[in-house]
Amino acid sequence: MIKRYWLIILLFLACTNGHAQWVDSVLLQVSATDTFYLARMQDVYVYPKMVFKNKKQEQFYWRTVRDVKKTLPFAKLLAKEMQVADCQLAQLPDEKERRKWWRQHEKYLFKKYEHHFRKMTASQGQMLMKLMDRESDRTSYEIIKHYRGKASANFWQFVAKLFKNDLKEEYDAADKDRIVERVINLVEAGQL
Repeated sequence: MIKRYWLIILLFLACTNGHAQWVDSVLLQVSATDTFYLARMQDVYVYPKMVFKNKKQEQFYWRTVRDVKKTLPFAKLLAKEMQVADCQLAQLPDEKERRKWWRQHEKYLFKKYEHHFRKMTASQGQMLMKLMDRESDRTSYEIIKHYRGKASANFWQFVAKLFKNDLKEEYDAADKDRIVERVINLVEAGQL
C-alpha cells in the first residue's frame, strides 16, 4: 500500500506542469487547482540490537553516547572555524601578518570556547580529537602542526603519550571506531 502511494505521488509530480518550490524543507507542488505538500525526510538507520557481554561493555557504550552528544557539535563548529581561518590565512601576503592574525584569532577562540572545554572530561577530550579527525580529515597532531608549528605539535604529542594517548591516531570508522560511527549516525538522525 505504501509503495503504491509513493508511486502515485511520483507519477503525478512527473506528469504535472505545475510550479514546484522548496519552502522550509517542504516541497510545494502547485498545479492548476491543487497544492501538494511533500516533506524531506531524514535518513533512518537500522542497526542490529546492541548485545552487551557484560555491564562494563554496556557502560562503555552509554559513555560513548554521552561523549558523542557533547562533543559532536563542537567538532563540527571547530571544523568550520578551521575553514574560515584557512581562508583568512591564505589571503594574507606575508608570514608576519599571518602570525599576527593567528594570535588574535587564537585569543578570540580561547575566549569563545575555553569555558566549554574546561568542563569536558578526559574521555570527552579524546572523543573530540577523534571527531575533529572525522570532520576535518586531519589528525590532532596535523592540526597543531599546521597552526602552531612542528615544535608545539611534538610537545603536545609527548604530553599525550604520557597519558597513553596519541595525537597522530586517525579516525577509523570501518574498524576500530565503528561503535562511535554508529552512535554518530544515530545522533545525527535524531534516533538516539
